[in-house]
Amino acid sequence: MLHPEPVQKVWDPNVIRSDFPLIAGLSGIYLDNAASAQKPRCVMDSMTDGAFTRYANVHRGAHRLSGLATASYEGARARLQSFLNAPGAEQIIFTKSATEAINLVASAFAAIVAPGDEIVVSSLDHHANLVPWHLLRERHGIVLRWVDPDAFGNLDPTAFADAITPRTRLVAVTHMSNVFGVLTPLEAIVRLAHEKGVPVLADGTQAVVHHAIDVSALDVDFYALTGHKLYGPTGIGALYAKPGWLERMPPMLGGGEMVATFGRDHVEYAAAPHKFEAGTPPILEAIGLVAALDYVEGVGRTTIATHEAALGRHARARFAAIPNITVFGDAEKPGPILTFASAGAHANDIAAILDAKGICVRAGAHCTQPLHQMLGFSSTCRASFAMYSTLDEVDALADAVEEALAILK
Repeated sequence: MLHPEPVQKVWDPNVIRSDFPLIAGLSGIYLDNAASAQKPRCVMDSMTDGAFTRYANVHRGAHRLSGLATASYEGARARLQSFLNAPGAEQIIFTKSATEAINLVASAFAAIVAPGDEIVVSSLDHHANLVPWHLLRERHGIVLRWVDPDAFGNLDPTAFADAITPRTRLVAVTHMSNVFGVLTPLEAIVRLAHEKGVPVLADGTQAVVHHAIDVSALDVDFYALTGHKLYGPTGIGALYAKPGWLERMPPMLGGGEMVATFGRDHVEYAAAPHKFEAGTPPILEAIGLVAALDYVEGVGRTTIATHEAALGRHARARFAAIPNITVFGDAEKPGPILTFASAGAHANDIAAILDAKGICVRAGAHCTQPLHQMLGFSSTCRASFAMYSTLDEVDALADAVEEALAILK
C-alpha cells in the first residue's frame, strides 16, 4: 500500500531544476536517474554544515560535539522512520546501500536455512536481490524457486503463493522494476505469503523514489532502500525490519559499537539497530539523506509521481511512432522508466550516438540478466526520468533515437 499524502499543487520542473546545480549547469540531458539521481543543493549544503559545525564520532564521546553528531545521526533514523511510516526508529538499520541491506538479511538467513530449503525470487528483480540468494544456494544448498512476469512486466501474486512449499523460508521480490518502471503488487504478495507463514523481503530501491511508501500498511517483513537514487548522497542505504526478525537475526559484521558487553570468552550484542551497525557509520551521509527526504516531501511525493507519469505517457506516445523500436512494459501503466531496444541496432551503439548528442541514458542489461533473457535482448537502452526532467527532454530523446536508427540502419 502507498502511504497517503495530500495532493500537492501543480508545479514547474524548470523551477525545480534550479535547485540541482549539475542539472542547472548541464548543457546536455541527464536521463540516467534510475542508476543514480542528481542532488539538490540543500543535500550538499547540509553535509558541509554537518562537517563544519557538529562533526564527531557518534554514540561514543562524552563531549558536546559527539552529542551533537549523535543527535543528528539518530535524528536521521527517526526521519527515515517517519518517511516510511515504520512503527519504531529501532527498526531502521543504516547500511551503505540497498545491496548491503539485502545481504544483511541473506547473512542472517544463512544461519536459519538448511539444505533443500527454498527461497522464492522473481526474474523481474535486480541482481542485488538475486545474487545474495544465489550465494546461499552455492554455500548452503538452498533451492531458488522462480516466478516470471508476463510480457508487460506484471507479476501475478498467486504465482508466488503457488511457488511456496513447506520448505520455503522467504519470498524476495522487487517493489518496482528498474526496467519496466511499474509497481509490483507487493501488498497482495505479502498477504498471500503470510497466509502460508512465509516472510517477505522487498527491494524498494526504485519504488521509494517515485511513490510514498507505508511499510506498516504493506506489512512487509524487510524493506531495503538506498539514498543515492532518492536524491541523497552515496554511501548510505537502509533496511527496515520487523522487531521479531531483528531479535532473531545475528549481526553480519563485528566491531565497535555493536556489543553491549565483551570479554575474552563472552560477547553480548547490543540491541537493534546498533548490533547491525558495526564501526563508524556514515554520519555526514545520514545528514545529507535527511535533507533529501525533506526536499522530496517539500515538493510533494504525489506531485512528483503525477509529473513523472505524464513524462512516461508522453515518452510512450512519442516512441510508438518510431519504426523498428520495441518499448518494454505496460503502456497502460506509464512509469518514470522507458526501456527500449531495436532488433536492427545494438543498444550500446544507440546510447553512444545519444551521448554524442549530449543525452545520458544507460545501455546494457541493467543488472537484470534473467529478465533480459526473457525479453530476447542481451542489451537494452533505458531512459529514466526524475522530478527535474521535462517534456522537452523527452522530445529531444525521441528525436535523437530516430536519428540514431537512421545512422545505424
